[in-house]
Amino acid sequence: MKNTPLIRVMLLIGLAAAWGPSFLFIKIAVAEIPPMTLAGVRLTLGALLLFVILKLQGRKLPRDKQLWWYLIVSAFFHMSVPFALFSYGEQYIDSALASIINGTLPLFTVVASHFFIATDRITKPKAIGAIVGFVGLLFLIGPSLFSGLNGTRIGVLAIVLAVLLYTVAFIIEARTLKGMEPLVVPTSQLLAASVMLLPVALFFEQPWQNPFPSSGAVGAMVFLAVVGTALAFVLFYALLDRAEPSYVSMSIYMVPIFGVILGVLVLGERLHWYTLVGFGLILLGVAIVNGFLKFSKPQLEERSV
Repeated sequence: MKNTPLIRVMLLIGLAAAWGPSFLFIKIAVAEIPPMTLAGVRLTLGALLLFVILKLQGRKLPRDKQLWWYLIVSAFFHMSVPFALFSYGEQYIDSALASIINGTLPLFTVVASHFFIATDRITKPKAIGAIVGFVGLLFLIGPSLFSGLNGTRIGVLAIVLAVLLYTVAFIIEARTLKGMEPLVVPTSQLLAASVMLLPVALFFEQPWQNPFPSSGAVGAMVFLAVVGTALAFVLFYALLDRAEPSYVSMSIYMVPIFGVILGVLVLGERLHWYTLVGFGLILLGVAIVNGFLKFSKPQLEERSV
């Protein structure tokens, strides 16, 4: 596939469209399937699908031990634990809120990249945007932290922790995995992640003791595996190989749009005023970070701080 502006935009929109509905389908599936089991089966089905495609194309998994170490560590931070946390958290909070919190990922990444990526330093616009976005995050998580609703609080904290782990994964992948074959990397990562999570899920949750889930829950799980996992990570690495991480992160900004609309329309979820304020501040912070809103040069000069 060539590297043109049109191809990059198509990959960007495709990635957001693959990830966005995942929060809705997690909410549907986790109502009947234990959270770690849901995440483990999702990873395993996605891994098997990509492995079959890899074999049909005549390609092989990496053999370099050092590379496998990077793949395993990134799979832990990008797939195994965060996927389980998202499933766990959405037992207690709406899918729309989960998708909005996930949208704060680039703001955390801006700060982390300053310290670990030499070519991605914080500028004044990035610093202001990150602060505005963080205030938006406080609007989202503040009510649950101080309302005494323990379930909501646990759900929000689980999603925030998943986003922080995503931040660590993005830094690892930007430093070690950029430039590799787009299909080989996600296949290897998903295999590693499924091996780490599925046995733990089966041991602790023993899902065979529960009633067999409905066709809706199974269908949601299959969608998560095929579209929200296998396809999404193929698109992610295809885009990462053609664009800078800051461009790739724009897909994360678009994910809450899909998540919020689907949560409200399909599940009838209700957005509170502080959720809308937080969402607006996050989008404003994102716009500032990416230069969509520009300040006059005497007030805000583009230099490192």
